[in-house]
Amino acid sequence: MSSLKQFTPKIGFISLGCPKALVDSEQILTQLRAEGYGISPSYEDADLVVVNTCGFIDRAVEESLDTIGEALAENGKVIVTGCLGAKEDGEVVKRAHPQVLEVTGPHALQEVMAAVHRHLPQPHDPFTSLVPPQGIRLTPKHYAYIKISEGCNHRCTFCIIPSMRGDLVSRPIHQVMDEAENLVNAGVKELLIISQDTSAYGVDVKYRTGFWQGRPIKTRLTELAQALGALGIWVRMHYVYPYPHVDELIPLMAEGKILPYLDVPLQHANRRILKAMKRPASAENNLARIQQWRQICPDITLRSTFIVGFPGETEAEFEELLQFLQEAQLDRVGCFTYSPVAGAVANTFADPLAEEIKEERLARFMKVQEEISRARLAGKVGHKMTVLIDEVEEDQVIARSTADAPEIDGMVSIANAGHLKPGEFAEVEITDSDAHDLEAKVVL
Repeated sequence: MSSLKQFTPKIGFISLGCPKALVDSEQILTQLRAEGYGISPSYEDADLVVVNTCGFIDRAVEESLDTIGEALAENGKVIVTGCLGAKEDGEVVKRAHPQVLEVTGPHALQEVMAAVHRHLPQPHDPFTSLVPPQGIRLTPKHYAYIKISEGCNHRCTFCIIPSMRGDLVSRPIHQVMDEAENLVNAGVKELLIISQDTSAYGVDVKYRTGFWQGRPIKTRLTELAQALGALGIWVRMHYVYPYPHVDELIPLMAEGKILPYLDVPLQHANRRILKAMKRPASAENNLARIQQWRQICPDITLRSTFIVGFPGETEAEFEELLQFLQEAQLDRVGCFTYSPVAGAVANTFADPLAEEIKEERLARFMKVQEEISRARLAGKVGHKMTVLIDEVEEDQVIARSTADAPEIDGMVSIANAGHLKPGEFAEVEITDSDAHDLEAKVVL
């Protein structure tokens, strides 16, 4: 008798881009498994390949197109989804790779499934019991991303995300909480809350009241954070614009209900540049806000991202950004040179900067921030902290503290701790540091 495995159509899946795209991928994979499709780890064993692309900056577009080309060469049957698929209604992909079967944009579960059905019919007996309540995840078992909304109402001049993902659409709060509870029940120890604009959660539905487990909860970030904090795990907030109501999160951090970690994409410090970028909250006195946050929650970790070399940025305006870095003393910082993404309004601005000037400013920026980071991490030596174990290889243990988001921040390397397991919490003492990472020993 032939095995069932022989009759199971298999999908190869490649996920590129940010955590928001990763969540889209997880939703598609969950639906594929629910309908009885197998997931293949290789091109050769797949009957069809789905590529979830990124299209935000030129390097991401190039990587996505290269990946599509590789999938076509190795397999031949490729469906493309994601942000790059939304550019010019898919024409960017089709011009580069006319052989692709179909192209959809981001957050397009139904469109992707319809395309899969057309080119690889659904099995007759979908085994829905094979899909766990928490769905299919691409992250390790002990942490997971939850996307609380899609799209963005802002029109930042350097960004084309709204043209690809649309305006803000908040998920019903009961759906978010059900997903969080299922993940916790499955053993997840850390939830990373993401969206294009996390602070704006609920704006589109006027913060209407929803219900979860019979009790009312406002569709609003503060109330969501309170509910998530009651689940008894790490809750980490990402992509939080500094609107006034964000101040309400800081006492929750001080009380230990959510992690003392805030990812706030400030992008610049000069008022004229922020206005040209059309950044929300550009008039806020961010230095005063940061000082206030640290008074309420001294252990808070602040992460941010910045753009240097924006069209028309003067040397004086860049120096103002460096001065802001020195005064703000941010813990974790990412920086990018301005990239003229096709379709961005800022591409039409006067006085674009030469690439060598952008790169020189990036190097100066990162040198300043490296010195800040090195000093702040050195201040943790000798202190005890709780860490979450990510990887164990023989006697080399890699963990993260409350200050470290996976993949984008630093790590804590623990010596002589091979008895620990991924997903466990451990108490450690910090023994050494560099500009990015910490070394520690287990507290016995």
